[in-house]
Amino acid sequence: MDQHKIPQATAKRLPLYYRFLNNLNQQGKRRVSSRELSDAVKVDSATIRRDFSYFGALGKKGYGYNVEYLLGFFRKTLDQDALTEVALIGVGNLGTAFLHYNFLKNNNTKIVMAFDADQDKVDADIGGVPVYHIDELEEKMGDVSVAILTVPSAEAQTMTNRLADFGVSGILNFTPARITVPSWIRVHHIDLAVELQALVYFLKHYPLEK
Repeated sequence: MDQHKIPQATAKRLPLYYRFLNNLNQQGKRRVSSRELSDAVKVDSATIRRDFSYFGALGKKGYGYNVEYLLGFFRKTLDQDALTEVALIGVGNLGTAFLHYNFLKNNNTKIVMAFDADQDKVDADIGGVPVYHIDELEEKMGDVSVAILTVPSAEAQTMTNRLADFGVSGILNFTPARITVPSWIRVHHIDLAVELQALVYFLKHYPLEK
């Protein structure tokens, strides 16, 4: 299967499908329909069927989808059996919350180290994750190739440049800054303020029926 032929919108939904299927499997459920999936993940059933069609015949008409088979398929597709180690850059309030959470329900992603410029936070252990001084970044990163950026906006590009020079391949940017990276680095921007503004706008202009 050529992963490059899978639309990016579909690829972004795969972890959502995987999480729900994993919950079903833990409940002992053996099969699920596209409508049940739709109700659970809030994606219309036609989109789900189209998403799944990119991967071949995953279900049977009139039967639905075998939960165990589908879970195994997406586990392999999403490399759930391979651990991706992540570095957190910036141990402020948001960064600290990430360290305590540390993707506990996701068995293939884990924050293994954090960096900050505040000497009072250095050498601390937050949620089982060691915190190093930012000056030690290049020394401590090792083989880690993914970073979460939770530094102040004014420092975002400078830190991004250091991460790029080090050789990271992916950055999850939680700062409002729109950082610039080389073409070989993938960046996902998550601006909580923008998302909240969008939610308020939709509440005002696109009210849901009760």
